[in-house]
This record gives sequence, structure tokens and C-alpha cells, in this order.
Amino acid sequence: MQSWCLALVLSCHAAIAGADAACDASRVDLRGPSGRAQFSVEVVDTPAERARGLMFREDMARSAGMLFVYEAPQAAVFWMENTLIPLDMIFADASGRVTHVHSDARPLDRTPIDGGEGVQFVLEVNGGLAARLGIGPGAEMRHPAIPSDSAVWPCTP
Repeated sequence: MQSWCLALVLSCHAAIAGADAACDASRVDLRGPSGRAQFSVEVVDTPAERARGLMFREDMARSAGMLFVYEAPQAAVFWMENTLIPLDMIFADASGRVTHVHSDARPLDRTPIDGGEGVQFVLEVNGGLAARLGIGPGAEMRHPAIPSDSAVWPCTP
């Protein structure tokens, strides 16, 4: 767990203490066989916000990300046009279970990135982090946007 925290350049104390804390809309928690991770996130949940995403941004803090929230599960396809930083895209279903990870999406690339069917949440983080942290299909995501009654890792009150 400690080396996992260091790889993310987070304080281990904050990651461990926050891992079981109540959910916070400005944070996404992930857990899997390799441990836990936490990202400060900007939530985008309207069509206009999702269309813009992280376009035109020149950098993003290492422990930050953007969480795309859809109203219902759907096919999710992204591209990197006008996106200036490499990203990992972590696709999750309605329960918060990670179904697919696309690593190191190339900046300014118009090639479609298919996250598959049944996607309701997409977490974008800096390129390379998902692999370094061992985040892959089957990992669990926790955030208040994921309904507690159907979440694989529900928020605590």
C-alpha cells in the first residue's frame, strides 16, 4: 500500500485516512487487488461539459482527474482532438465497476477510443497512472454520483 501511495505522489496518510471516509463529490476513490487510489476530480455531467472535457488544458495535477457522469449506461466513445495532455481513460458501469481502461491516449489524436457498452462513468487521469497503480477491469470506483443501492463500493453516510 505504501509504495502505491508514493507512486501517485500523494501523502500515504491522506490516501489511507481518506480511503474509508465518507464520499466527497470532489473526490473519486478506486480500489482493486493492487490497493487504493484517490483523485481530486472535476465532475462533468451535462452534455456541454462532457463535450469540452479536458480540451485545451496544458496540464493537470498528478492526483487530479475529470469524472464524466452520464444519466444512464451507454456506449462511450472519446477522442483526443484539442486535448493537449496524455490521458488514461477509466470506464465504469452503473455500479462503479471498471470495465475497460484505455492507457496513454495521445494528445491531439482524432482516433476514436471505444470504452464499450454499458458505460456510465469515465474517469480521466494523467497518462500512465492507471498502469502504474494497477487500475484495470474489475477495480471498484466510489463517488456520490454512483447510487449507493447499486454500487459495488457504496458511499458511507
